[in-house]
Amino acid sequence: MIVVFRKNFKKMPLTQRIGRKLISPSSKENCFQQRRCFVSHEKHPMEKLIRFVVSPDNKIVPDVEQCLPGRGLWLKAARDIVERACNKQLFEKFVRVNVEVDENLVEIVEKLLVRHCLNLIGLARRSGQAVAGFEKVKAFLSGREVCAVFCAFDCAFDSRKRMVKVAGAVPIVDLFSSMELGRIFDKNRTVYVAVVEKKLGMRLLVESKRLAGFRISEKV
Repeated sequence: MIVVFRKNFKKMPLTQRIGRKLISPSSKENCFQQRRCFVSHEKHPMEKLIRFVVSPDNKIVPDVEQCLPGRGLWLKAARDIVERACNKQLFEKFVRVNVEVDENLVEIVEKLLVRHCLNLIGLARRSGQAVAGFEKVKAFLSGREVCAVFCAFDCAFDSRKRMVKVAGAVPIVDLFSSMELGRIFDKNRTVYVAVVEKKLGMRLLVESKRLAGFRISEKV
């Protein structure tokens, strides 16, 4: 799996890869609200965390949209952090009751984040804030303010390089396969998607950044 956030085709630290002011999933106020990760004990903005709750039947449930009732258990949006919480029974130690933790919790969180991001791209498409295809994306970039170009991680290297050149300073997000993007646009495969720089697009960047903590990165 290839996951890369880029700007001008240059590798950079994850915290700098989006390079824009972000809006949190629920509201702008959350940009200034912080919660403590109970594994690392570090405080982070809510937009960089994954919330979990304990269900009535004492199961740990990921709350990626941060809206479920109950006391929130917060973890940094990173695969290794959630794995550590699972492997060392830290959920149970933190809540001080016996809880059931799914052995595939990390994969469940990743799937929920993928679905959430793709739903947001779908909303952008239906509202006229997203287009697909190299030429349409190119036209979008020249005529509108674009917050990001989503490039399928399984596209050809030369094609990707051309898009990076066209995108200029607009971030390239390599998180989804061409099949995942294609389903949004009723196609078998879609390689490029551009999203307008509006509230929905900025929210999508926040969610993509959280997802990047779970999809395994490789150099390309």
